Amino acid sequence: FAPDVTITQVLDQMRAGRTVVRKLTIPEGLTTAQVLERLHRAEGLKGDIEATPAEGALLPATYPYSYGDSRQAMLEKMTSAMQRTVKRLWAKRSEGLPLATPEEAVTLASIVEKETALGSERPRIAGVFINRLRTGMRLQADPTVIYAMSGGAGPLGRPLTRADLRADHPYNTYLNTGLPPGPIANPGRAALAAVLQPMATNELFFVADGSGGHAFARTYAEHKVNVARWREISAADSEQREGESDD
Repeated sequence: FAPDVTITQVLDQMRAGRTVVRKLTIPEGLTTAQVLERLHRAEGLKGDIEATPAEGALLPATYPYSYGDSRQAMLEKMTSAMQRTVKRLWAKRSEGLPLATPEEAVTLASIVEKETALGSERPRIAGVFINRLRTGMRLQADPTVIYAMSGGAGPLGRPLTRADLRADHPYNTYLNTGLPPGPIANPGRAALAAVLQPMATNELFFVADGSGGHAFARTYAEHKVNVARWREISAADSEQREGESDD
């Protein structure tokens, strides 16, 4: 209890069952719609949410709360935490980044967050995207298309198709140059830091390498070799799964 709480308030809180501290964990990379779902399911939270926050406005973290706390108050904690984090990291950003505002940094960080689950890769992938922005290349990031196709609801539930990649949508970075209009998820501290202090690299391409990470390339010729290797791995995996299903 806080030092200025009266005995009466202590008794009231004990009667209300508010002495037990619960925790709500918001993983990195959830959309705002997914965060709101978790808030609504969280045991002990009460009340409605006044307004849906913007995509990318909530900081993923573990937040303690007590029985009877309001969902709106929890949401405000997440929003304040993101604002403080972005302000601090923006002040320490590398010089010469092609990011005009903190909001653009959050947008790129959300893409980096969705591109890889490996923390060690984030600065490198951020470096690739920074290079693409500097040279005027399209980002060609699958997660932005998934966001467009799903309407920000979360996973698409199916592989992307060629028609998806050709869909006329402001979030389709296969068609549009530069950043999408806004974030595609709520990025964590590590992704934000990676974007604002990216790895110095001359690489422009990456593709899955079959081990959970990515193969990087400086030239399109190198990238085509990596893509061919990934397709071989993917085809072999498919054949193996089909063989197992026939057993």
